[in-house]
Amino acid sequence: MRWTVGLAAIAFCCALWAQDDVADVPSQTLYAGDDKNKMYFLIGPYPNTPAPKEGYRLLLILPGGDGSADFHPFCKRIYKYALDSNYLVAQLVAPKWSDDQFEKVVWPTKRNPWATAKFTTEEFIEAVIADVRKRHPIDSRYIFALGWSSGGPPVYAAALEEKTSLRGAFVAMSVFKPNQLPPLKHAEGRSFYILHSPEDFIPIRMAEQAETKLRAHGGRTKLTTYEGGHGWRGNPYDMIQEGIRWLEKQAQASAPS
Repeated sequence: MRWTVGLAAIAFCCALWAQDDVADVPSQTLYAGDDKNKMYFLIGPYPNTPAPKEGYRLLLILPGGDGSADFHPFCKRIYKYALDSNYLVAQLVAPKWSDDQFEKVVWPTKRNPWATAKFTTEEFIEAVIADVRKRHPIDSRYIFALGWSSGGPPVYAAALEEKTSLRGAFVAMSVFKPNQLPPLKHAEGRSFYILHSPEDFIPIRMAEQAETKLRAHGGRTKLTTYEGGHGWRGNPYDMIQEGIRWLEKQAQASAPS
């Protein structure tokens, strides 16, 4: 088992770093509000393609692990293989506020802070959305955030803020700790897609609790499971596409007639 996990991790890292298949995917390194600590990659659109009439849909990605720029090839693949051409992707890069920070919290939030952090992840997310809006027309009905592992808690937190630009949250292979989140009553009318493996070292009961508690507070929730334990398994792009499609349907259902 140890060797199997090790080889799987090596294979994933090799796929992560190789970029030949996404060499055609346009990407810019940007800083929200010209703040060097608010670094993000804006992925898309493809050149010489007109903007959608309603504006682009926007997926923000908060990677797991250390939330670093190393996940960029993977995020470009999400754009290429999981999303339609009417999307843009903004991949946030986790700022490192001190040497020991990432051992405890990668993405500090209002209710799970880091002493030396100059801003919260919730503020970072809103700053990136505002920055993308200055560059491209955005369809406000379809602004979603995807976070896995360490990127899951800040996505829950941002989506549960009393005022948020997010219209849907996609949380994969992550913990759910209500005591570190805004009041769950803010889930009312909002959408949460949860992806988790029963074999994950993070107990499946956390994902089940997220589905149950958020729904009890008026949220639209769906829990989907997959085999294989922690990490992206099988074809992650199909799994991500399925989650995004579900969030889109919830956005369409809640749109005013």
